[in-house]
Amino acid sequence: MKEYSDNEIIECLRSRQSYVVRYLSDRYMPMIRLMVYRMGGNVEDARDIFQEGLEIILRKIDDQNFVLGCKLKTLFYAICENLWKSVLEKRQAAANYLSNKTSSDYENDFTELLDNELYEKVLRDVFESMDEVSKKILTLYWEEKPPGVIADILGYTYGYVRKKKCEAQAELIDKVKNHPVYKSIMRTDSMVMEKVY
Repeated sequence: MKEYSDNEIIECLRSRQSYVVRYLSDRYMPMIRLMVYRMGGNVEDARDIFQEGLEIILRKIDDQNFVLGCKLKTLFYAICENLWKSVLEKRQAAANYLSNKTSSDYENDFTELLDNELYEKVLRDVFESMDEVSKKILTLYWEEKPPGVIADILGYTYGYVRKKKCEAQAELIDKVKNHPVYKSIMRTDSMVMEKVY
């Protein structure tokens, strides 16, 4: 296999030469897979992290002011490691939320229950306002189906599913934040916190 310098790789990526992506996959994927495995992930997780890392690298090098201050391999590894740690933190937060949700104190707290009912209503309203493809993709993600499986189920490409999921999540978050009920809850919480402090 031909070896490429970091500068050659960057120029090939800027011009979207697909062969350099295969080259990077052959060269960098094993180290990303090992890093993800060591931190409790699986093959699908490693593939997702590699893909997201590559998207970040592409955005960085598309900036004409981009200057590589270390080896490309080191930069790519650091990006992927940060992405994976972020995923693990979100998973831990979700696990903590679920364990708190089932505790008896939580179930007996009327205000918490009321707030959660409102949050669920907001989420349902926003979710129902989204296009069908977004709803299907998000539902399958929430069922913890890997992107490859979702692509097979819905008949889309892997890349389209990943891109659409990101867009759908961003749309969902934006619509929730702008929902009148959510804004009202945030205003009320803010006023309560001001009184406490």
